[in-house]
Order: sequence, then structure tokens, then C-alpha cells
Amino acid sequence: MSQRERDGRLGVGIIGAGKVGPVLGAALAGAGHALVGISAISEESRERAHAMLPEVPIMEVPRLVELSELVLIAVPDDELPGLVSGLATAGVWQPGQLVLHTSPAYGIDVLKPAVEAGVIPLALHPAMAFTGTSVDVARLAECFIAVTAPTPVLPIGQALAVEMGGEPFVVSERQRPDYADAIQTASQFSAAIVEQVTTQLGAIGIDRPGAILAPLIRSAVDNALGRAGDVSRLGFPELED
Repeated sequence: MSQRERDGRLGVGIIGAGKVGPVLGAALAGAGHALVGISAISEESRERAHAMLPEVPIMEVPRLVELSELVLIAVPDDELPGLVSGLATAGVWQPGQLVLHTSPAYGIDVLKPAVEAGVIPLALHPAMAFTGTSVDVARLAECFIAVTAPTPVLPIGQALAVEMGGEPFVVSERQRPDYADAIQTASQFSAAIVEQVTTQLGAIGIDRPGAILAPLIRSAVDNALGRAGDVSRLGFPELED
């Protein structure tokens, strides 16, 4: 067992330098974990990785997985199954390492090829819209994080969510599709409404429509959430079987 494992600190490798991976990596680094590397393919993702995690080396995925005690996978939903199974076929997964993905659409079943190689599966989804900037690290403090994991390791997933800055709540494997649908609906509907009304106000010559609408939209959403039930941090329900 390494010194990091004895101290509860992990060597973290991040697969994916989109808007989510570097932010969660920065949050985990802030909690004391060591970032061993990040994968980044496009020029945009490489620039984001350098901006958010300037001291973290960009690595090829197999080498990154080999060096990591915790592998954080933050890739688009449609890429996740193929990535996990491809790395299993290549014999890259390490027995005993933690593998965590951030997709809302999947629980831990998608990690089955890695589990068969001996990894410990976790699925954590922060329920927020990411910008891919340092602003998101602060926003995690107001974020709830959906956790799906086998019962024996559920406390590990919850602890990692807390270390990222959020508050964990449990979503079972069978509830993941409905959870993902709700998250997608909220995100897409909110964005569509804001775009529609700011365009309408701009068309009639109103300057800075976004700034004008911001207090209205925030207060309307807060009121609607209040009518929907208790939305305080302590009162947020756990979604369990």
C-alpha cells in the first residue's frame, strides 16, 4: 500500500479534458489528492487542461490508467461504453483501482468490463451546468452530486463527492435513466427559455437583456423550486430503491 493510500489521498488520472474533467480534477487536487495526468486530444481540450491544471502532464490514456489509483472518466455519454470496453480488451485496467465516471445517463453497469478486470466502480454526476472554467470549482459548493455505487463502496463515492465540494445523494442503478432524463430536460428547457426571451427583448431594442432578465429568472426558479418542496441542502431527498 502506498503512502497516499494510507493517508486516504489518491493518485488521480483524468480521462477527458472537456468542461467537466479539469474542474473536478482541480476540486480533488484542492482536497489534497495528487493529479498524475490528464488525457486531452483536441487543441481546445489541451488549452483547457493547461489553463485549469497547469502542472498536470497530458498523457496517453493507457499510461494514465497504469499510474492512477483513481481514474476519473469525463467523456460524452456516447463515448463511455466503448472507452471502458476498449481499455478492458487492451488489458489496461488495474485490479483494485477506483474507476469513476461522470455521465448522468449511466450507473455502474457500464463499467462492467472494467469490474471484470478487478476495478471498483463508481458513478458520480454533479447536477450543474459546467463552463469549464475555475468559476465551476466555486459553484460545486452549491451543487448536489448523484452517487451510484455498490453498497460496500457507496461511502467512498459519497466521500469523493464531498471532497469535490458538493453534497452527495444516492441514485440507484434502475433510477439512472429517469434521473438523466430529468437533468437533460431541466438543462435544455432552461437554456432554450433564456435564449428565446433574450432574443425577444433584443429584437425590440432593449440593451443588455440578459442582465435585465437575470433577477427575474433566478427569483422565478427559486419560487418554483420552493413550491415543489424542500430544496434546502439538509432537506434534499435521497433517491433510493
